Amino acid sequence: MSRDAERILDEAVRAAGDRIRAALAMRFRDLDLAEEAFAFASLRAMETWSRDGPPRDPAAWLYSVGRRRAFDLGRRAQVRNTAVLDEPAPQPDPETLLIAAFEPIPDERLRLIFVCCHPALAPEARIALTLRTLCGLSVERIARAWLTSEVAMTQRLTRAKRKLRETAVRFEIPAPDAWGERLETVLATLEIAYAQAYEDAALASDAADLAAETLRLTGLLANLLPDEPEVLGLAALVRLTEARRPARIDAAGAMIPLSEQDVGAWDRRLIREAAAHMRRAAELGHSGPYQLMAAIHATHAARMETGVTAWGDVVQLYDMLLSVRPSVVAQVNRAVALGEAETPEAGLAALAALGDEPRLLTWLPYQAARAGLFAKAGRDAEAAEALRAALQLQPAPAERLFLAGRLGALSR
Repeated sequence: MSRDAERILDEAVRAAGDRIRAALAMRFRDLDLAEEAFAFASLRAMETWSRDGPPRDPAAWLYSVGRRRAFDLGRRAQVRNTAVLDEPAPQPDPETLLIAAFEPIPDERLRLIFVCCHPALAPEARIALTLRTLCGLSVERIARAWLTSEVAMTQRLTRAKRKLRETAVRFEIPAPDAWGERLETVLATLEIAYAQAYEDAALASDAADLAAETLRLTGLLANLLPDEPEVLGLAALVRLTEARRPARIDAAGAMIPLSEQDVGAWDRRLIREAAAHMRRAAELGHSGPYQLMAAIHATHAARMETGVTAWGDVVQLYDMLLSVRPSVVAQVNRAVALGEAETPEAGLAALAALGDEPRLLTWLPYQAARAGLFAKAGRDAEAAEALRAALQLQPAPAERLFLAGRLGALSR
């Protein structure tokens, strides 16, 4: 495959691949069929584009070929009783291809998020299936988000797809009065999707596109459900964290930790949007974990005005969050905040209380937190050990540069 064709295919898959899979799944009512058809289209592109040159609209080409392949596969499998299959369209002309490019639109992705979050599935299975099918995340990445193994996650995904087929789930967004039973897992899906993009400060990973897409989808949900305080809380949370994106990388491409970022580079427009969502949520009089997480990040954002971070307030907010939604992530973050509010030893004690579970030792944020607290406590040898452990966990490029820089500084 020529380098130009390969580059264009990679860009098309990154920009529109997940939306094309969503559109195929909506059209043919089968998640496995959609994934197989899209994979076929990508392989065919590698052959055809090298020979004939890339098409004018790569995304439309991939969708068109995937649609034809899905029809053929569906016909061979004789699934007309469960899938809505149109006769294949004639060879499209350029105008048809241009129109087809708009078929896999973001609204279809939102619709399929609600479909995948069907109450027939267990909550974790709903979220994992959506992350795999719509967000294009690898099984390894999804497993890491749950601190579990790839084998266990693969089995969970397989069972979820089978359950969807067996229950003959209708591929359409439910009526608004039925959204409540799915909303919690829809929000959790968007939260995890954004977290996968956020963990890479330079947006260099396969989850990079999810930052802008989650920003858009949470805004759409906030408009659709303006009286749901947790929807508003998640929209505020994403905006507050994404507002820091311009300040997260230094001139050398290394990540800059939150406490060292230049607040003048933060996006004030996104912070104002977040504040508006939080005010509206507060008016509704019902607090929840997303509003608490947004409040934590709003406390960090206040450094733009005060010049300091109210770490004691951050610790208290984490205590409140842990009381309503306990998680290892919140405990590790609380330990870091405690190390700032009190002493590094206090933060290390909070981390030690979590134990030495294997899943923690192979989790990058945990090792990074240990390294930071050890360094603040003047325990350089232990900080270096934690940094080396973190570097073994395949951090993204910007994070690798940051960790390596800190390790080098300890060696001097």
